[in-house]
Order: sequence, then C-alpha cells, then structure tokens
Amino acid sequence: MRTEKELLIATKQYSSENRLLSWWHLLSTIAAFIGLFTLTWMKTPLWLRIPAGVCSGLTFVRLFCIYHDFAHHSILHGSKLAKVIMYTYGFLGLSPPSIWIRSHNHHHNNNSKLHGIGFGSYPLMTTDEWAVATKRERFTYAATRHPLTIACGYITIFLFGMCIRSFFISPKRHWDCGVTAVLHVGILAWVATYGLDVLVFSLLLPIAVASCMGAYLFYAQHNFPGVQYGDREDWTYVKAALKSSSYIKMNPLMRWFTANIGYHHIHHLNHRIPFYRLPEAMAGLPELQSPVTTTLSPKSILACFRSKLWCVEEQRYVSFDYLPPTPIKQLPQTVGIVNL
Repeated sequence: MRTEKELLIATKQYSSENRLLSWWHLLSTIAAFIGLFTLTWMKTPLWLRIPAGVCSGLTFVRLFCIYHDFAHHSILHGSKLAKVIMYTYGFLGLSPPSIWIRSHNHHHNNNSKLHGIGFGSYPLMTTDEWAVATKRERFTYAATRHPLTIACGYITIFLFGMCIRSFFISPKRHWDCGVTAVLHVGILAWVATYGLDVLVFSLLLPIAVASCMGAYLFYAQHNFPGVQYGDREDWTYVKAALKSSSYIKMNPLMRWFTANIGYHHIHHLNHRIPFYRLPEAMAGLPELQSPVTTTLSPKSILACFRSKLWCVEEQRYVSFDYLPPTPIKQLPQTVGIVNL
C-alpha cells in the first residue's frame, strides 16, 4: 500500500484535462437543459410537462457540478468564454462565485475536523457541546440539519443562506450575492407574466428539485454512518478524503445527472481530477476502491438523516436523544460507618 504522499502523487496522472471533452460535456448539458426547459414552457400535457420539469432540475444539478469543477480549476481553466458561461450560471443558479468559491475552499481545507467546519458545510456539534448548549443554539443546530430544511433548500440554503445572508454579512465582499437575489426575484416576476403554469413548471419545479438534490448530496457526502472525524492534531488531508467523504453509489443515469459527484472521496483527495475521470481514477488505484459507501435509497437516506450529534467517546454519530452509558459509581471509602 502507498503512503499518503505516494497516493497523492499517484492521483496526478488522472488530473490532466481533455479540453475538447470538457467543452462537450458543458455544451451538451446546456443543450439538454434548454430542450427540457422548452418542454416545460410549452403548453404540453402534464404527463410530459412534469417529468420534463423534474429532469430539467436534475440537469441543472449537473450544470452545478460542472460549475463546481470549473471553480476548482479542474476543467476549462483560463478560458474567458467558459468563465462567462460559468459565472452566469453562478448568478442564475443562486451560487454566486464569491461566496461559493470562498466557502467551498474552506470546506476542502477543513473537511472532517471536529471543530471549525461550520463555514462551507453543515455544522457539527458533539454530545458534550449539545449538553451545555442553550435552547436557541439547540434549535438552530437541529433546524439546520432537519430533512425539511434540506428539502426546502431552494429557500433555506441557496436563496437565503448563499445569497441574502452572505450579502448582509459582508456587502462589499459578497456584492454578487445581493445582485443574484435581486436578479432571481426579477426573473420570477418576469416569468410569472407568462402565466402561473409557466412559472411553476419552468422555474419553481426545476429549481426546487435541483436545490433539494444539491443540498442532500452535500449533506450525505460528509454526514453518513461510518464517517470519521478528528481533532486538528490527528487530521490529515488524505484521511479526511478517504474516511470522511462518502462514495454514493448511483445508477448510470443519476451519475450523469450528478456529473460523478458521488465519487466524492476521490474528489476530496485530488480536486483537480475532472469529473469525467473520477471513475477511471477509482478503477486504477486500489486504495480508492474500498470507500465508506452510501446510496440514494430511502433506507440510506434515513440512516444519513439520523446522523445528528458526534459522540467523541464512541467515535460515531448518535441521535439527539442519545444517553451515554452510566458509569458504575464508586462507593465512598468509609471506616466503620454505613451511609444510609
């Protein structure tokens, strides 16, 4: 088996980009999205319009994952045209470049650290921290990780969290977040003039599907049974990638919609590997072939949502109602006296 340094070096052979293939993936995905968007805009039957809206949302997820790769400089780096396209997506997709790049870079550098991972990822609280937390702190933490918050990611995570909240915290640094929020409301108002059905099927349904899927994928990539967390002193980049980032098994169609983001342990090991080469890297390096795995099945999703608090002593996730084993109390040492 390779050392951590040797493994990192071994992944570099997969980080080279096929420029033509990158453009093909980007442009073909945009074409697919436009085609699906057209079906939702037209007065087509509901049996066609609703599935087209759902698939439009899932294709928007694929565009997000390609945008994510571009921000990592793994594809189309240095292309001015690609930058215009990708940054336009960032504005339209409620993921403005300033907050996305800043928060996501922080996430990669602090993934699985027991403390200091609240920015750019879902917050983590230990059982000890939960025990002394105020009611307000408990409510905020529980609400952030609640399935309903993730299901409503369009409002809670993207429109409010990524855009509105980020802008008001730092208007100068995140001016593009304010522009994105205003632009989005303007687009909603404009599309509504074409009819409520157009607004629902062409915009609200796809955005709701894309936001929910994106929010859950990001959650399940680092909050799942079998994950490992550690303090800063025993944290390593490779360990965080292989032990604290999941491999989400998907069928070929979902792998296309998510641009292979399920190979997340490999992405965290080397974020310069283009998404279309992640399966190749997993097949070529034995060390990457035994990851901690989850799926998109209801059972796996429920198991991930049960991951609430981190128990340091037991090194696992536990629920909010977890009670630690009660230690056996030592009887007081007395001489000739019985305490009643």
